[in-house]
Amino acid sequence: MPQRRQILPGQFIQQKVSTLIVAPNDPDSMAPLLKEAETAGIKIGTSDTDAPSSVRQVFVNQASPQGIGEALTDAVMEPMGGKGKYAIVSCGETAENLNSWIAVQKAYAAKKYPDAELVSIVYAGEDQAKATSMATDLMNANPDLTGLVGECTSSAPGVAQAVKDAGKIGKVFTVGLGTPMSMAPYLNEGSSSASILWDVKALGYLTAWAGAQLAQDKPFAASNNVGPGLEAVSYDEATKTLLLGPALKITKANVSNYDY
Repeated sequence: MPQRRQILPGQFIQQKVSTLIVAPNDPDSMAPLLKEAETAGIKIGTSDTDAPSSVRQVFVNQASPQGIGEALTDAVMEPMGGKGKYAIVSCGETAENLNSWIAVQKAYAAKKYPDAELVSIVYAGEDQAKATSMATDLMNANPDLTGLVGECTSSAPGVAQAVKDAGKIGKVFTVGLGTPMSMAPYLNEGSSSASILWDVKALGYLTAWAGAQLAQDKPFAASNNVGPGLEAVSYDEATKTLLLGPALKITKANVSNYDY
């Protein structure tokens, strides 16, 4: 297989692209580069994860933080019976989207599930093996732990793998932000109860559409007819955010419907 060539944002600035859309793991460190791109006359957007304090002109949001945070919490609490100890294995400590979801999870669980206790939040970066190791350590440190949340697409299968390896399927329940194909084996065997995500193909389409709108200086409407299946994408002028739609719950019952 040919090797993929990594292209850095600075190279796109040198190429004088019309629009630059990024998904920054560290919004603060990305902000100066985005300012440089803006100075060069490039239109700026973010997608998937935001840099709200930067010069970006639009954020393409896959689902609202409230919707994702609540869906993750409900998904892990359902098999736990709404009570017990659980932990979160996240990725980057500075990722805007992950932290916004976690903030919702904390507040929502405290209100709706008072008998549940979040015992720890750890960060595995974008490393699935590290997520598995951290989840294993969490189970060892908390023998009465009954829930694990994998906050991103590498930690979701990672925590499920840890439960499988520990022989705790049906005793420790996991959910996470995982793609259907990566989560299918875990959902089918029961080491994961659910994956909360969004339509990845639709997010890509919306991001490309938003980039074209910026390049052509076309304004966003309160409701946008983007294309088939995306006839009513809302835009919030105050936050400059396009919202794809509600979170998608993927389970053993429907995971075969998705091919990504």
